Amino acid sequence: MADTPRRDPDVLVIGGGPSGSTAATLLAQKGFSVELFERDHFPRFHIGESMIPNTYPVLKRTGMLQKMKGSHFVKKYSVQFVNQRGKLSEPFYFDEHNPHESSQTWQVRRSEFDRINLDNAREHGVKVHEGARVLEVLFEGKRAVGVRVKPEDGPEREVRAKVVVDASGQSTFIIDRFGLREWDPVLKKAALWTYWKGAHRDPGKDGGATLVIQTEGKKGWFWYIPLHDDIVSVGVVADHDYLFKDRGTKDLEAIYFEEVGHAPGLQPLLTGAERCDIFRVQKEYTYRAKQVAGDGWCLVGDAFGFLDPLYSSGLLLALTSGSMAADAIAEGLEKGDTSEAQLRKWETPYVRGIDRIRRLVCEYYDGLSFGRFVKKHPDMKGLVTDVLIGDVFKDDVDVLWPLMDEVRAEQRMPAYQAVGA
Repeated sequence: MADTPRRDPDVLVIGGGPSGSTAATLLAQKGFSVELFERDHFPRFHIGESMIPNTYPVLKRTGMLQKMKGSHFVKKYSVQFVNQRGKLSEPFYFDEHNPHESSQTWQVRRSEFDRINLDNAREHGVKVHEGARVLEVLFEGKRAVGVRVKPEDGPEREVRAKVVVDASGQSTFIIDRFGLREWDPVLKKAALWTYWKGAHRDPGKDGGATLVIQTEGKKGWFWYIPLHDDIVSVGVVADHDYLFKDRGTKDLEAIYFEEVGHAPGLQPLLTGAERCDIFRVQKEYTYRAKQVAGDGWCLVGDAFGFLDPLYSSGLLLALTSGSMAADAIAEGLEKGDTSEAQLRKWETPYVRGIDRIRRLVCEYYDGLSFGRFVKKHPDMKGLVTDVLIGDVFKDDVDVLWPLMDEVRAEQRMPAYQAVGA
């Protein structure tokens, strides 16, 4: 009996993380044939563990919501801020702003969340290949037409598709090919983190809160994210040079504990806890591409860009970019148009959303007092909250920026520097 000839997929996805799995799932739901190539075998380690409320709509679309509700992931109802002197703010409860089930979200161990998400793509008909390393994206002129891939159990081969979705994370294929990467002119930060067992967590509803803990002199801040199995993710974010160049040691443990010593709000939380993992580093990581798509290709998730993790926007941006790209691709396939113009249709609203989160990140680092801002403009509290929970893909919140410019001027702060400014 002759072998059945191989049929090329409509869409080929590089990378099985949240953005790639989301795009693949939504396209498969619409009846398109999708193949996904992931170089690793899941589960695998990844950082970016805290979800914010506006991940809810995409989780619902992909069929992940019920799986999350039935999971053992820690439920997250709020975020709290701790200042440089160790003073804890009141809990910021999401449901006080929006009394809906979408206001409860999760703290996830990414190795487990990403595996569930990838399995969900399989369940929706995506043909998933793990242990398959994409070697290059194939182009005819400027149009992507497929990939060259090396499965671990077979020879290299070419796979053609009408659209290639690059969801390969920070090892992105297409950004570097076309010289599209733009490093953030301001957010030249780095992160150093590890995991603790038996660290403090508050009882009840507050037990899953993300803490943002400022260090003395506002040199940096720690994230404190309670995970299941009595594990807490604790990492410091600060200027790259401050963390790794402007001190007399390169020993990660020494640097980490020196910063813990500068965080009075963190020290009591680690009393009696035991470190249970290695120290990990991510350096100079805020960047974006100059465009989200071209002829026959799209960039999603970290393959398009990465934003400072202050407001836990990583999973939001991964899921949202996967969703928006899938909609533009589906529309294009339906009408036979996979041009750059068609596949970039989602770029403007998506980039504006990133810019809104970035604005609040920069305001925090620059020292703008949100308490004073809200006290002066109490009618703006809801819109500030919208940005913090990830409801940023709308124009309503843009009334905030002229008002923040006024406050910056009053406090004699330098003007806000936008990307590309």
